[in-house]
Amino acid sequence: MSTTRPYPPGDRGPEPSGASGASEGGVAAAGASGEGVGAPSGAAAPAGGPQVRRLSFDDASGVVPLARDFTRQALYAWGWLPAASADQRAAAEDVLLVVSELVTNACLHAEGPDQLRITCDNKVIRVEVADRGTGQPAPRTPHRAGRPGGHGMFIVQRLCLDWGVVRTPGVSGKTVWAELGAPA
Repeated sequence: MSTTRPYPPGDRGPEPSGASGASEGGVAAAGASGEGVGAPSGAAAPAGGPQVRRLSFDDASGVVPLARDFTRQALYAWGWLPAASADQRAAAEDVLLVVSELVTNACLHAEGPDQLRITCDNKVIRVEVADRGTGQPAPRTPHRAGRPGGHGMFIVQRLCLDWGVVRTPGVSGKTVWAELGAPA
C-alpha cells in the first residue's frame, strides 16, 4: 500500500485539463446544491471503457451520507448491487466504507471535501476525494484497535488494493484516491 506514488499501477494520471464537473461521457455532474442531488451523474464511457460518476460538495451539509447514497446509486447502476453473493455484498460494502472514511477524513482534517469521483472498469473501482487540505493522510502508527478514532486510513489501507495522494503543483489541496477490486 502506498501514499507516495502519485498514481497506481496503470498510471491513469490526473484528469485532462478543462475538467469542469462534467463526466468523461459529457454529462454534467449533479452538485450538492443543485437539482439531482445525490443522483448518479455522468454516463458510461464508450463500450468497455471505465464508467465515471462525480459529485460536487459545494456548500453541502451532511456530506458523508450524501457521498454514501451517491456511491450506492452508482453501484446499483454498475451492477455491483443488488449483490448476488456474500462476496459481492462484501465488496460493495467495502466501497461504501472507503467512501465514508475518505470523505470523513476530508471533513476532519482538510476543511471538507470538494468533490467525490468514482470510476469503475469492471475489475476495479477507484474512489477519489478532492479537498483543499495541505496535510498528508497516513494510517496512525502504532495502530491500537481498542483506541477510539484514528482508524480511517488503517481501514482504507486494509480494504484497498492501493491508495495514495495526488497533488497538482501550484494548486492548493490534494486528491486522496483508493482502489478496490471487484469480487471474483
